[in-house]
Order: sequence, then structure tokens, then C-alpha cells
Amino acid sequence: MLFEPRSGRLAAWGNALLAGLVSPDEAVLSIVGEDAVHRVAGLPGEAEPVGLTLALGRMRALGVSGLRVALPAPGHPLGLSGPPEFNARALEAEEAVVCVGAALGLVPEVTEVGPAGDVHVSVVWHCLPVREAPPADVPSLGEAERELAEALREATVVLTRLDVAGSGPVAEAALSAYRARAEAGSSGDALAPGYPARAVRVLSLAQRVDLMVSLAYEHGHGGAVSSSEMAARADALRPVERVARRALVAAYNSAVEEPRR
Repeated sequence: MLFEPRSGRLAAWGNALLAGLVSPDEAVLSIVGEDAVHRVAGLPGEAEPVGLTLALGRMRALGVSGLRVALPAPGHPLGLSGPPEFNARALEAEEAVVCVGAALGLVPEVTEVGPAGDVHVSVVWHCLPVREAPPADVPSLGEAERELAEALREATVVLTRLDVAGSGPVAEAALSAYRARAEAGSSGDALAPGYPARAVRVLSLAQRVDLMVSLAYEHGHGGAVSSSEMAARADALRPVERVARRALVAAYNSAVEEPRR
């Protein structure tokens, strides 16, 4: 249930590859993860969709020196810089990767085929022109960490008062699965090589906050039975969800942004 956007994997391991910290094979395996295949369409100089290894090499030749993540939502173009056509595609996909050093961006199109339990997932990254400008509303790691801590405290107080936090066997199983995964991997496994330790910490906390929000949404209104209580519940969750997304973007983008601060 941990939120790990495909754009985050592409940016993290793409940045590690561009920095010479991992091999192309290691980067591609980590980006694809449990999906069947990833390809890139619309890449300059390539008439047909190509595999990730060739695409990453071509991007380097085009001048790409780093990759940023965008996780936009309606009314919140987080990480985007335009133009409108790219922003609209990214908003529809709820994620995108924006190149540093070349005016290009990548938006995933995910296709799932097969019965439950045996789903074949393929991803086509559509390469589109972007505007070279600062990304929208992306905080520093320090800002993201402070925002997360404050938002988590405030939301916990409100949700506890309204009795709307996730509870019961399903929620407990999800929390147990999260703890097991967190304990099984070292902190270095959370991001690709080259990321600062603070980015790993911020990413982990953002994923925990996102999990809490997901559980609260998935388990109904809890004790919030009146319209005013339900509105208070939504008001408590909405800013926390926004802060978590900002922190995820800050963590994934830190390999590009932090050295410049």
C-alpha cells in the first residue's frame, strides 16, 4: 500500500544512472519493478517506441543531466512548469517526469491486461515538449520535513476526535505490512544511490502519511456521522494529502535540487 509512483522510480534510478552510480541494466530493472515492460514513445530521433535502456542513453545524448518528478492534482500543478498540453496529460496521469537540461517531459500510460492475480502491466512513457522554467510549488527537503511533522500532528488530533482513523483487521493488516516492509529493507533501499540521507527520511515519512490518509479514506466516515463532522474529516485529510505529495516530490527531486541550494 506504500505509494511509490512510477515517475519516482524513473527519476530516482535515472538520476543514479546519469550520475554514473549504477549500470544501465540495474537502473532499468529497478525502474520497471514488477511491471512487464516499459517503453518510451515520441523521443526525438526515434520514429518508434524504444526500450528504457536506449531511451535513457538517447536522453543523455540530448543533454539531459537530471530528472524531476511531478505529482499534480486538480488545482495543484505540483512539479509542473507547462506548457498547458503537457500539464493536462500529466494531470490525467497524476504524475510525470520532467527533464533537466532538455525541454522534454515524460508522462506514463499504463495498460493492464489479464485476470486478477495474473495482471500483465505495460507502461509507455510519452515524451513531450515542456517549458524550461522552475517547477511549481516544490519545497526543499527541510521545508517538506517540517510540513509533514506539523500536518501529521494536526491531522491525528482531528481524526482521533472524529474517530475516523483507519481501524479494524484490514487497517491493522495494512499497517503490519508497512512495518514489515520498512523493517525488511535498509534505508539505502528506499531511493537509488546518490540521494542524501534526509531524502530517504522524508520519503519514508511521506509514505507513512500517505498510508494514513489512504486508510482514513478507505474505511468510511468512522464516527463522523453528521455533515459537519464529515466536512471536518475531509478538511483534515485534504491538506495532509497535499503535504505528503509535496514531500514525495521534494525527496525524489533532491538529487537534482539539493546540490544547488
